[in-house]
Amino acid sequence: MPIRRLDPVLVDRIAAGEVVERPASALKELVENALDAGAARIDIAIEAGGKRLIRVIDNGAGMSAEDLDLAVERHATSKLPDGDLSAIATLGFRGEALPSIGSIATLEIFSRTKEATQGARIRVDQGVKQPVAPAAQPQGARVEIRDLFAGTPARLKFLKTDRAEARACADVVQRLAMAHPGVRFSFSASEAAGFDLPACAPGEDGLLTRLSSILGAEFRPNALRVEAAREGFRLEGFAGLPTWHRASPSAQYVFVNGRPVRDKLLIGAVRAAYMDYLPSGRHPALVLFIACDPHEVDVNVHPAKAEVRFRDAGLVRGLLIGALKQTLQGALHRATPTNGAAALDLLARRGAPQQGGRFSGQGAPVADWDWRRSPFHPDPGQTAHVGFAEPAQAAFQALGGDLALAARAEPEAPSNEVCEAPLGAARAQIHETYIVAQTRDGIVIVDQHAAHERLVYERLKAARAGRAAPRQALLVPVIVEMAQSEVGLIEEAAPLLAEFGLIVESFGPGAIAVQEMPAALKSADAARLIRDLASTLGEDGHAASLERRLDHVLATMACHHSVRAGRRLLIEEMNALLRDMERTPGSGQCNHGRPTYVELKLTDVERLFGRR
Repeated sequence: MPIRRLDPVLVDRIAAGEVVERPASALKELVENALDAGAARIDIAIEAGGKRLIRVIDNGAGMSAEDLDLAVERHATSKLPDGDLSAIATLGFRGEALPSIGSIATLEIFSRTKEATQGARIRVDQGVKQPVAPAAQPQGARVEIRDLFAGTPARLKFLKTDRAEARACADVVQRLAMAHPGVRFSFSASEAAGFDLPACAPGEDGLLTRLSSILGAEFRPNALRVEAAREGFRLEGFAGLPTWHRASPSAQYVFVNGRPVRDKLLIGAVRAAYMDYLPSGRHPALVLFIACDPHEVDVNVHPAKAEVRFRDAGLVRGLLIGALKQTLQGALHRATPTNGAAALDLLARRGAPQQGGRFSGQGAPVADWDWRRSPFHPDPGQTAHVGFAEPAQAAFQALGGDLALAARAEPEAPSNEVCEAPLGAARAQIHETYIVAQTRDGIVIVDQHAAHERLVYERLKAARAGRAAPRQALLVPVIVEMAQSEVGLIEEAAPLLAEFGLIVESFGPGAIAVQEMPAALKSADAARLIRDLASTLGEDGHAASLERRLDHVLATMACHHSVRAGRRLLIEEMNALLRDMERTPGSGQCNHGRPTYVELKLTDVERLFGRR
C-alpha cells in the first residue's frame, strides 16, 4: 500500500485523540487559555457532562480579529515569542488545542481586546472553518464547544456517565482554582453541583481560604504550613496532619509553576515523608506548590501536560521529603480536632431519644420513669442539707465499689499552670487503659499504650541515628526456639539488630540465643520480641528497603516496651507521659497510625448535656 499524505482534518482528529481524551480535557485547555490571557474572572457552564456544551467566559486580554483567525490553525500560538521550549512560562504553548477541538466538535469563539471598538467571532464546524465576522462582545473571550466527539462518534462509547464526566470537569476547574486564588471561578452543570469561588486576597490566609472552600472546612484546622527553599527551588503549601488521612491519594495536589501535575516522583516523595506516620493503605491530604526557573523543568513530556521532568529530580525529591518531615516533626503532639468532633457526634447519636420515649443506650430509662422511686434518691429527712452536701451524696456510695474497679481519680485539683499545658493535667485513669486530663478549656482522653509506644519509638530512632544505642548484657542468654526459616531471617538481620543493641546468635538448628538487649527494652520479653521480629521481617520480604525494615524493627521493639493497657499508673506517671507527648514529634498518632488522644472542648461537652 503506497504512503500518502493525510487530510488536514484527519490529522487534526488524530491529534485530538491525544489532546482531548474526554470533556474535562477540552475544558482544561480552555480554562488554561483564559488564565494565560490574564483573566480575573472565569465562568464555566457544561451540559450533559460536557458532551453537549462546554462554555467558558473570561475577562482576559482577548484577541483581535486577525489573531482569532490564526487561533484555530494548527501550531499557531502567542505563548512562544522566541520559540524557546526550555523556558515555558505559560500553561499552554503548543497551539493545537483549539484546532483539534474544532475537528471533532462545533467550536465558536467570541473575543474583543480592550482597544477594539467591536468584537469578532469565528466558527469551526467539524474541521470546516468559517470566516471571521464582527460580533457584540465585551472585553475578553467566550468559547463554546457543542456536540463534542460528533466527528468521532466511536469515542463516545468510551466515555463514562454524564454525572461522572461532570465531576471530572469540576475537578479540573478546582485544581486550577487552587493554583490561582486571585481569580474568581464559577462552575455550573446540569449533572453535578456547581460552585462559585470568589477571588481571595493575596497571601497565606487567602490561599488557605481558597483551599478550604474546595477541600472542605476541615482542611483549615488540619493544615500545616509548609515552606522551604533550596538551590533555586521553592516549596510552599499546606500538608494535612497525619491523623487526618484518606483512603486514596485523590486529595494530594501538587503544582509546578502553577501547573497541576500528577508526577510519580512527587507522589513517591510524599509517600516517603509520611511513611513513618500513616497506617497501611492510608494517604495524606496536602496541597503543595513548587516554583522554579522554567529552564529547570520540562513540561513538554506528556500529551496532556499532566507530567513534568526535572533537570535535577533528586534535588526536588530531597527538598520535598525534607520539608514535609520537618513540618510533621514541628507539629509535635498535634492531632486532628475532628477526632473529638466525631466522638461527640457518636455520643450524641447514642444518647438521642428514639421511638417509644426510650434512649438508645443500654439500660436507659423510659419516658415515664419516676425519679422518686430511685434507690439513690436522698432520704427526705436529709433535705435540710443544701447543694451537694456529703449526707445527700451518701446514696452514691453504693456505686463506689464498681467505680473503683474501673477508674481512679486524683482528689486534688491541678494547678492552673499545669492546666495551661497543651495536654493539660491528668485527673484520672479509666479501666487502667485511658488517661483523662483536664485542659484550660476542655478534656483530653489519652490511650496510654498507644502514646507510650510512640514515645519509645522516637527514642529508639534517635538512638539509631546516633549509632550508639545503649545495651544491657543478659546474665543468662535467652534461648528462643523457632522454625528454621524464621531463624534464617533473624540471622540475616543480626547486623541491623545490633545497631539497636539487640545481640543475637545462632544456637543450633531451630534456635536463637539472645545475648544482649537494648537498655530501653531491658524489661521486655526477649522470646516474644524475637518471634515478633521474625514475623515482621518475613512480612517485609527481601525486596523491602533497608529504611523500611529498620523502621519496622523499631516499631516492633517499641510496642514491646511501651506501657501496656491494664497497667495502673500513678498520677505523676500520667503527667510525665503527657509532658513527654508534648515534646515528642509525631506523638499524636501511634506507630500504626491510630490517634493517641482525643480532645473534647468544654463548650461541646456542655452542648452535649444541653447546657448551651
